[in-house]
Amino acid sequence: MSPLDAGDSQILMPLRVSLIVGTRPEAIKLAPVAIALLAMPEVEPMIWCTGQHAHWAPEMLAHFNLEPSRLMPPPPSGQGLTQMASHILTQMQASIQDDRPQVMIVQGDTLSAFTGAVAASYAGLPLVHVEAGLRSGCRKDPFPEEAHRRAIAAFADLHCAPTEAAWQTLIDEKLPASEVLLSGNTVIDALHLIRDLVPANDLTPATVDPARPLLVVTCHRRENWGARYEAVCKATLQLARRGDCEVAFVAHPNPALSDIARVLLDGQPRLHRLPPLAYPSFMNLLERAALVLTDSGGIQEEAAALGVPTLVLRDTTERSEGVAAGIAKLVGTVEADIVSAASSLLDDLPALRASRVPCDAYGDGRAAYRIASAIRERWSDRRMLAVRPQINDPAAALASRLRARA
Repeated sequence: MSPLDAGDSQILMPLRVSLIVGTRPEAIKLAPVAIALLAMPEVEPMIWCTGQHAHWAPEMLAHFNLEPSRLMPPPPSGQGLTQMASHILTQMQASIQDDRPQVMIVQGDTLSAFTGAVAASYAGLPLVHVEAGLRSGCRKDPFPEEAHRRAIAAFADLHCAPTEAAWQTLIDEKLPASEVLLSGNTVIDALHLIRDLVPANDLTPATVDPARPLLVVTCHRRENWGARYEAVCKATLQLARRGDCEVAFVAHPNPALSDIARVLLDGQPRLHRLPPLAYPSFMNLLERAALVLTDSGGIQEEAAALGVPTLVLRDTTERSEGVAAGIAKLVGTVEADIVSAASSLLDDLPALRASRVPCDAYGDGRAAYRIASAIRERWSDRRMLAVRPQINDPAAALASRLRARA
């Protein structure tokens, strides 16, 4: 290694960039960004896992041959949002002091993203917001995500908008156009990468009849806890009792939800309550689905990219592109409305199958490279020759795929 110094007084080192990963979706959506940064010798990426999803986030990263640089202790179980935010923010401050990043990246709208944005601002560090500009139009739905993403916009120095609508939202909010990047959504990058990395195979439970149309159901958002979640479970049960389809209900690990699902759904023929699945397994399941019912934002995007018709178990969505394209429909969480919307599609299977057309509304698989390139151009010193160690071969292979797409 032969470092170049500036004026024989200062060695120019790689730009230290920390990526904040709290939840499983953040791990999925930031993995391509980490891989793209690893391909740039001017940048030294560090992945910090906040412990919000202490087990699932590192496991998701491992599917992309990535390991966290820092594992923060998880918040004590049973705490509310205030206590969790305080815990993560304290850990974030200590991590900044120890690792001394020069840029921080947060993704989406989680508690980890919000506290990461606050910590970066307090430390005077540039902040990059991946998946910026999403708005439901209702401050308390989804809660607390809508408030989080609006607040993060006030802290960020680079806003990476996943769609043209998100870009326009940020411009309409009077953010400087020079700070807003139309990047595409990194979840599409992740989908392409994981399909390259893990050969397609049938990971659907053996008890699922492949001759019947498959419905995939997920529900987890905080605003749907309680009576709404019970209504979704009861609607799922009614759809399974039609007798002409198979239903895979992928349960959330939160006991407040999984216990309700177990009581209401177990023991029913053609209804398969599945534990949380690894990302490749879930993508294979989703690709097999004739119809998906979900309140997940990420699944709305993934299903659209795969062409899977989607019923959104929410009253509002910040992913309006899928609705506009006709691949998704808002149905809410009223039991009768869910059953009616799903049944109308299942009653005309030829039309349902014909509607299965992949939609590129959420990106082209090149978002991570655009984001990494923008970070390098804005904050790294391209004269740097004090190169960090070579990245591992699997990550290098993935990085080359990202470059090829760019």
